[in-house]
Amino acid sequence: METLIESDLIRRRSAGEHLTHIRPLEPGDRSHIVTLLRGTEVFTDEEIAIAEELIDCVLEREGQEDYVIYCYDEGEAVLGYYCIGPTPATQGTFDLYWIAVHRSVQGSGVGAALDAHAESLVGSRGGRLIVAETSSQGKYAATRAFYLRRGYAELSRIRDYYRVGDDLVVYGKYIRP
Repeated sequence: METLIESDLIRRRSAGEHLTHIRPLEPGDRSHIVTLLRGTEVFTDEEIAIAEELIDCVLEREGQEDYVIYCYDEGEAVLGYYCIGPTPATQGTFDLYWIAVHRSVQGSGVGAALDAHAESLVGSRGGRLIVAETSSQGKYAATRAFYLRRGYAELSRIRDYYRVGDDLVVYGKYIRP
């Protein structure tokens, strides 16, 4: 069964509409992003609550420089987003805190476009390294494969980090500013 977002996307695409762009987070995006995260069926409620905290930080703390969020949208539909920020006490290292894509468009290039945008943003800010952390659980296999396809390398793995049997896997990508 199609969701309203999927139905709207099918309608727009069949009408030849291409209203896609990557733009900074706006207040109305919060609920769309939470729906997107829930719809992936990958993230726990606890993880989604963390994502909400970062979204709220960006929306409510004017002038904060810890987190930057961009959305990939097609018309009114937010199809993906990323949250990135400079790693404290480093020179040129940025953490990719979140990158997520609506399940209906996974594998279509939305994630790659978001990652390329993040890389460009980091480079424009003098960054040289993007670090992304994820879980070793099977449900994150596509995420780990995505990072490898996008030129990230596995930098480290800490066994039983999140819980017994769930390792922390750290990926990194060096870029040119």
